[in-house]
Parts: sequence; C-alpha cells; structure tokens
Amino acid sequence: MIPVAELRQFAEPTSTFRVLKPWWDVLAEYLALAMLMIGVFGCTLQVTQDKIICLPLPPDAACPSVARDLPNTSGPPPELPPRPHLDLQQYGFVNQLCYETALPWYPKYFPYLVIIHTLVFMACTSFWFKFPGTSSKIEHFVSILAKCFDSPWTTRALSEVSGDAPGSRKKQRSPREEAGESRPVLEPALSVSEKKGPEPSSMLLDRKEVEQARALFEKVRKFRLHVEQGDILHTMYLRQAVVKVLKFVVIVAYSAALVSTIRGSVPCHVAPGGAAGAGSFCCHHTKAHLFSKLALGYLGVLAAYGSTCIYTLYWVFHRPLKMYSFRAARSETGMGDIPDVRNDLAFMLHLVDQSDSLYARRLAVFLSETSEGKLKRLKLNHEWPAEKLRQRLQQNARGRLELHLASLPGLPDAVFELPELEALTLEALGDIDIPPVVTQLGRLQELGLVNCPAQVHFSSLVFLRDRLKVFMATFEDLRETPPWVYALRGLEELHLSGLCGLEVGKVGGVLENLRELRNLKALFLHSEISKVPPGLAMLSPHLRRLCIHNAGVRLVTLNTLKKLGGLRELALLSCGLERVPHAVFSLGDLRELDLKGNRLQAVEEMVSLQHCRKLAILRLWHNRIACLSEHVRKLRSLEELDLSHNEVQVLPAALFFCITLRRLDLTHNCLRELPPGVGALQNLRHLGLSSNALETLPDEVFFCHRLSTLLLGGNKLSALSPRVGALATLTRLELEGNRLEALPAQLGKCRVLRRSGLVVEDTLYETLPLEVREQMEEE
Repeated sequence: MIPVAELRQFAEPTSTFRVLKPWWDVLAEYLALAMLMIGVFGCTLQVTQDKIICLPLPPDAACPSVARDLPNTSGPPPELPPRPHLDLQQYGFVNQLCYETALPWYPKYFPYLVIIHTLVFMACTSFWFKFPGTSSKIEHFVSILAKCFDSPWTTRALSEVSGDAPGSRKKQRSPREEAGESRPVLEPALSVSEKKGPEPSSMLLDRKEVEQARALFEKVRKFRLHVEQGDILHTMYLRQAVVKVLKFVVIVAYSAALVSTIRGSVPCHVAPGGAAGAGSFCCHHTKAHLFSKLALGYLGVLAAYGSTCIYTLYWVFHRPLKMYSFRAARSETGMGDIPDVRNDLAFMLHLVDQSDSLYARRLAVFLSETSEGKLKRLKLNHEWPAEKLRQRLQQNARGRLELHLASLPGLPDAVFELPELEALTLEALGDIDIPPVVTQLGRLQELGLVNCPAQVHFSSLVFLRDRLKVFMATFEDLRETPPWVYALRGLEELHLSGLCGLEVGKVGGVLENLRELRNLKALFLHSEISKVPPGLAMLSPHLRRLCIHNAGVRLVTLNTLKKLGGLRELALLSCGLERVPHAVFSLGDLRELDLKGNRLQAVEEMVSLQHCRKLAILRLWHNRIACLSEHVRKLRSLEELDLSHNEVQVLPAALFFCITLRRLDLTHNCLRELPPGVGALQNLRHLGLSSNALETLPDEVFFCHRLSTLLLGGNKLSALSPRVGALATLTRLELEGNRLEALPAQLGKCRVLRRSGLVVEDTLYETLPLEVREQMEEE
C-alpha cells in the first residue's frame, strides 16, 4: 500500500494550479484517480485472499477449462478426479510453487502495474509544475492571478461596466461570492447629493485597498516584461503531452495483448514425489474472473485517458498559443487599451481561458492604462479631500480666492466641491479632463494651465465660455495651447507663454484664433519673437492692454503696433530695444508705457512722445540711461516716471516742469545731487532716491507737502534737515545705509509716521526724543 502522504504531492499542484487546468486535464486527473482506485482495489484483493488453489490430476488427464469449472445447471455435474491423500501443508506448498512457476506474470502483477502506470501519468501531468525552469513562473503567475481575482479594485472596475452606479446602495458581489464562496462584500458608501453631482469612486475603496491595487499594477507590469521574453512553458507542456501519448500507446499495446493471459485454470507440472506427492496439478486462479473484468475496465479508462492526451496534442498544434488577445475583455470592460500578450504569458492565459475566462478578464483590468489611470485618480481623491484643498485657498494678486495645484497625477474631484473658488491654477498635472461638474463653481473667473494640457466636455465649455474672465496658458510651445481657449467669448484677459523661440509665422498662426474673443481687453505674450505678429491687428477694436515679454531676444519690427490705436497700456519687456519704437508715437490713447529691461541709453524720443497726449505713466527702469532729454517737459500729463536701475547722473531742470508728477522713482542710479527745482512738484506723493550717491538734500524737497513716501536709503547723507517736519502726510521714510549721527526731533510733526514706516538703524532711532518715539509706536 502507498501512504497517503506520498500521494499528497500529486494533489497539491492540482489544487494550487487548478486555474491552469483546462477541462481535458481535469478529466485526465479524474481518470487517473479511477485507474489508481482500480490498482488499489486489485492489490487489496490479491493481498487479503488466497491467490491460487491447486488439485492433483490423474495421469493423462487434462486441466478443465474455466467453463467446465462453473456449475452446469442443464445436466449432471462433471466428474472430479480422485483426490490423493495429501495433507494441508503439502497443498499449501503446491499452491505457492505453482503460483510462482505456472501462473503468467501479468495476472500476478496486474494491480501493481496499474498503480505504477497511474503514478507515472500523474508525475507527467505535474512535472511542468515542479520543473525548476517553470515552477517559479507558474507560482508567480498564479499568485498574481489570485490577487487580481480577489482585488476590490477589479470588482469595482467590472461593476462599473455592468451598469452599477458607483454610489448606489446596491450591494456589489464578486464572482466568487456568486459562486457560493464566503467572502466579505464591498459595501459602498452613499454618494453625495444630486445637487453636487455623483460622487466619484473615492467612497468605494479605502486607502489601504487602493495602495494594494497600485502595487498589484506594478507587479503585473514587471511580470509581463519578464515572462513575455520566453517560451519555455509552451515547450514544456508540449513535451509533457507527447510523453503521455507515447506512454499511453506503449501501455495499451502490451496490456491489450496480455489481458488474455488472465485465465481461471492453469496446469502446473512439478517433480513427482517428494513434498508434492504428485506430478500434475490443475490450479484455479480464484480472482481471475474479477481481474479480467478489472483489466477490461482499466483498458477502457486508459483509452479515455489517452483520448485526452491526444486532444491535448491537437489543441497545442491547432491553436496559436503564442499570442493572446483580450478582444472579449475590451468589449466587456470598455477598456480598449488592453494590450495583446505573447509567449509564456499568452500560453498561460490560453490555459486559464479554457478553465474559466473570468480569470483572464479580471487580469486584463491590471493591464489597462485606462484602469490604472482610474486607480490613480481614486488615490488622488483619497489624498486630496475638500477640507485639505480648502486649506490651500489664498488671495491672488487680483484679490480673488485662488487654488494652485502643482505636480499632481490628476485633478481631484473635490476641487468642484469648493463653490467659493474664484481662481484655479493647474501646473504640471498631465492630461486632464474638466468634467461637467465644473458648473458647481459658480464664482470661478480665472483659470491657469502651466504645462498642463486639458480637455473640456461640451457642457463644461458652455459653462466656461461666459464665466471665465482671465485665462493663463504656459507651455513650451504656444501651439500646445488648448484650442477650446479661443471659444471663451467672455474672456477679458489672456496670458500666453511659450519659451521655445517660436517663429513669427507660428505665433501669428496661434493669434489668428483670437479674433473670436470679442471681449478681450488684455493680452500678455511671453515668447521669443523677432517681429510683432501681424495677427494682433485683428484685436485692435477692443484690445486695451498689450504686454510682450521677449526674454532678451531683440524685437526688430513693431509696425503692427500702429494698427492698435485703441491701446491704453503697452509693455515691451526685455525686447532688446535701443530706442523708443516709432510705432509707439501713433498710439494716441496710450496712457501707460513700460520699457523695462531693454538697452535704452539716451531717450531722445521724448519730443515724439508728446503725441501720446494721454501718457500718464512712463517706466524706463532697468535700462542703461545716463541722461534724460530736455524734451521731457513736453509730457504735460505725466503722473509717474520710473527711472530706477539706470545710470542717471544728472537730472535736467526741464523734468520739474512736469508738475503733474505723482510718483518719481530714481532709485539705483548715480545721482550726486538733487536739483532745487524738485520743489516745484507739488503733487508728488512718492519720491525714490535710494541707492545713489547723494550727500545733501536741498530744502526744496520738503516743499512737496503731499509726499507720503520718501526713500533715501543707501546714500551718503550726513544730516537730515529739520524741515522734514513739514511733510505732515509722510507714512514711509527710509534712511538706512547713510552717515547720519542723529535724527531731528521735528520728525514728531509727521503725525502719521509710525515706527514700522521708519526704516532706520535701531541705534539711530534711539536718538529721537522719548515722546517722539512713543508717538511713533502708538497703534
């Protein structure tokens, strides 16, 4: 008898790798079990009962056949030969001797042969599960397949396709539970109310399940890359089938020929005399009739087993097993990006498909980038709930409540649960979709995309078309700007930034689409161009503000500016200009001109700027201007002049004829003295003289009684005139970085000046009288 422990090793692969057992392999296992039971039953009979019974024959008598041994009911009973006088020990000796010498070997060893044949077949069937070159792949595949089958993410992905709402109250059951196996069900939480739109899948799975699903995606990806490179499993399975067929042919051939040797009566001749007492015996094989039936049954089962082996060969050669396509899974799951697999992985999936196609379909969920994207979105929604997003809200430069999201795998659904949101900036979020639920953001007016392509649904576009007032797009190439931007007819301010050195034709092609933006009033273009795009002329009727930041690249042709007669603000920043463009002088409604970061040295064009009769703000900062033209006096309406960060050494007296100046910034220059004419600027509110080389200040400075800001830091002043007390409206005074030894007590007359507005060294501040300091420190 074979111990059960030794047979257990053959049963383990069947239970562990049952998913790789197609129906014919499963049938073969049951047939092998039937053959094993035949062998065990035969062995049991042969061990527990007498094997053979011999009786002496008289001389010249023949051993009767099996038919004559049977009772004859139609006639008189046959005559038996006379029985010699032998004792019991002699009969036992004869039985044993004749069993060993006269009985053919096949009837004697038939049950053991059946067991041996069956064990060989079982070993062949399980060999590819145990072979070192295949077992690791199979075990890894089966473990991954089981995790894919049991993953809650798989259940959710398939339930969505079947029509179950993500937030429905219906209890979702996995395929295993439908089959009757015990398994905890997924009980999804209730969705948000219909007023807020359907709740995304974030309520279905907890964070731990999401992390497990993400790890499973990575395992499937690595396993696929590893297994698709080899074809050892298919080869091993083919060899196993060939060996089984050959063994089947050999066993059937000799077994069918030897079944006839199982007879009920066998003659036995022994040496006369001695212990036998006679020379001829007729021996009856007691179990020959039963063994004959068992042998025929065994051959029948063996024939069925052989049929499965032959069908295995037919299936291996008939089917293209080195490629597996998830056509059915694509249609059933709605994931059209499930890739085809090859080699060993394809072969195992073909076997799995024969066992249960549901396994392959559930594995396909983890091969789809669409499914992985949904999982990433689910994880994103877990990590970014509405409460966390609300904590990141802050006021932007326009005073609107803004949410800035950067470097996320997607757009959290909770963003649309912030009805107070007014501005949204998305940076490096990858390809995102703006869903129809954006209509919940009733106060949204600004949208920014920084290297973040976005698609919008039609209903979303209808909502954004009239709501958005400001749009900012920053891409490496301006042509990456989403085309739906040009349908935002309510847009008033547009920022386009592309830092790749686009050619004029390409930029012009982009701006050609702006003609539909009838309400566009401000355009900010950050690029690297050599000519102002002609397409800007289309915006002339309604464009009021234009800013071109050219990143230091020289802007050569600006003739298009002449056609923008409605411009009120123009900024040409870092455009490599060496003089004020003549095209500017045609802008009669221009109120503000900003030429920051160019190469201006002497502004001789001041006489031409008088044609801009409404020019109130002139910013020439961050240039190389050393002197200012006397024609500056002709800018009668000038209210702000910014000459900071230049090389100005002397101010012309004509500057002080601009009596409408409210702000004059001369910081970071090379001034050694300030002309007394500054006292004529009675409307001056801001005077910046920091970071110069001034040693004294004329008393006329303190005639500007409306000054609220006076910046004198970083000079060489040795004293501050007591006349500073005449500046009753002074709120900010900067004196740090001078050579002052004491502050005048008349600072106490500056009633609105506080300690926070007085920028000076602490030691110098201590020189003020106590009552002045107490006054400044009052809230």
